[in-house]
Amino acid sequence: MDSSNSFTIEEATIQEIHQAYAENKLTTRQLVDFYLQKIDTLNPILRGVIEVNPDARVLADKADQERQKNGGGSLGTLGDLHGIPVLLKDVFGTKDEMNTTAGSYALMGSKVARDAGVVEKLRKAGAIILGKASMSEWYKFRSLSGVPNGWCARAGQGVNPYVHSETPCGSSSGSAISVAANMVAVSLGTETHSSIICPADHNSVVGFKPTVGLTSRAGVIPMAPRWDTVGTVSDAVYLLDVIAGYDPRDAATIEASKFFPNGGYKQFLRRDGLRGKRLGIVRHPFLEKIHDSAESASFKHHVDKIRQEGAVVVDNLKIADVETILEPNHSGEILVMMAEFKTSINAYLKELIDSPVSSLADIIAFNENNPELEKLNDHDQHTFISAEGTEGFGDQEKAAAEMLDNLSKNGFEKMMQEYQLDAMVTPGSRGCAVLAIGGFPGITVPAGYGKDGMPFGICFGGLKGSEPKLIEIAYAFEQATRVRRPPPSFV
Repeated sequence: MDSSNSFTIEEATIQEIHQAYAENKLTTRQLVDFYLQKIDTLNPILRGVIEVNPDARVLADKADQERQKNGGGSLGTLGDLHGIPVLLKDVFGTKDEMNTTAGSYALMGSKVARDAGVVEKLRKAGAIILGKASMSEWYKFRSLSGVPNGWCARAGQGVNPYVHSETPCGSSSGSAISVAANMVAVSLGTETHSSIICPADHNSVVGFKPTVGLTSRAGVIPMAPRWDTVGTVSDAVYLLDVIAGYDPRDAATIEASKFFPNGGYKQFLRRDGLRGKRLGIVRHPFLEKIHDSAESASFKHHVDKIRQEGAVVVDNLKIADVETILEPNHSGEILVMMAEFKTSINAYLKELIDSPVSSLADIIAFNENNPELEKLNDHDQHTFISAEGTEGFGDQEKAAAEMLDNLSKNGFEKMMQEYQLDAMVTPGSRGCAVLAIGGFPGITVPAGYGKDGMPFGICFGGLKGSEPKLIEIAYAFEQATRVRRPPPSFV
C-alpha cells in the first residue's frame, strides 16, 4: 500500500517512518489504520495477534497532535519511538484495557498493578502499543511435548506466512509472524531458550536476544528468571536503545547495566562492521541437522561473504560436550526450569491486583475444569503437573544448575576466549541452547529460503555484554546480503 505522497508502509523501518512523518508523507493515524487493516485481513489466517489495543487509534491521533505542536520535522523533544506502533508478546503487563494472559484463558480478566518496566520505557519514548502478539501458550511449558509451537488457546494455531504447513516456531511466534507479514513494523518478545531466535529464523525477520539482565523482566510473566530475557523482532537496535538499562524492580539489571554503552547501540549500525572481527564457525553438530541442500549451500556462501567483508574466519570449531547441552532433559535444563517456573509464576500471580488464579495449582485446576476452552483433550499439561510437583530449588536443582554453568564455562565460553572470538556463527537457530544456559546474547538475520520457500537464518552469538560487536557484525552482514523478502501474497 502507498500512503500519501507515495510512501510505502510495507517493509518500512523505524527510521523511514520517522522520515515520512517529518516530510508530511505519513501520519501516525494512517500508519495505525494500515496495520489494523492488515490485521483484520491476515490475522484470521495467520493468528499472529491475540488482541488489538482498543485505544490504538486514539493514541495515534494524540501522537499526530503532539508532532504538530512540536512543529513537525525532526523529533526534537519527542521520544525516539514517537508514533511507532509496537506489538507486545502476550506476557508483557500493560496497565490499560488489554489482557496479559500468556495465551491462556486462565488469566483472562486479570489486572496488573502497573506497566511492565520495558512497556513503561516504550510509552515514555512515544511508542504506541498496538496490541498483544500470540505465542506458544505459557511458553509451551504447559506441556513441552503436547503443546505445538505457536499454539495457544486464545488465538489458536499460529501460521508461518511463508509456508503454512511449516511451524512458525515458538514461543514468541506471534511477534515474528506479525512482523514478517507486515502487520506491524516491530514487536517485543521474550526468550528463555530459543523463543525469539527460532521464530525470527523461521519467519525471515531479525531477532535479537540480549544478555540476560540487559532488559528488565519486571512485570513480565516469568518462565525461568535465571535465563529469561526481553528481546526484539525487527529494527531491533532502535528498540534496544529504549528498553535496555537499569530497573529497580529487576535485580538482574543492576549487574547487566554496566554493559550499556555511552551513546546507546545505534552507533554500532556500521556498514563495515565485519571488518577485522574474529568469527568462529561451529559446524558440528549443526550442519549435520540441515536437510535442505539450499540451506547448506547458503551457509557456505555466507561464510565466504563474511570473509570478503573483512572478517577473520576461524572455521570448524568445536564446543565441548555440545551434545549434552543440546539435550535439555539430559543437561538438567528442564529440571531447573520446572522448579524456577513454579516459584516465579506463583510470585507473579500474587502481585496481580485481580486474577482468577493465584498459583500454578490453580492454573492446572482451571485447565481441568475447562477442557474444551483450553483444548485439554488435544494438548495436555504434563509439564505443568511435573513443575507443580517440585519443592523449590533443592540439592538436585542446585547440582543441575552448577552442571549447566560448568558446561557453559568449559564449552562456549572457553572456545570464545581461547580463539579470541568476537562472535560464534551457526546456521539456523540450532545453537540456541548454547546461548541459553549462559544467558548470552544472540542475533539471527535472514539468510535464505529453502526449496519449498521456507525461510532460514544465520545466528551470531557472543559473550555477555557483547551486543555492540554483535550489532556491528549482524548489521554489516544484513546490508551485504539483503536476503529478506516479504512472504508471498495469499489473500
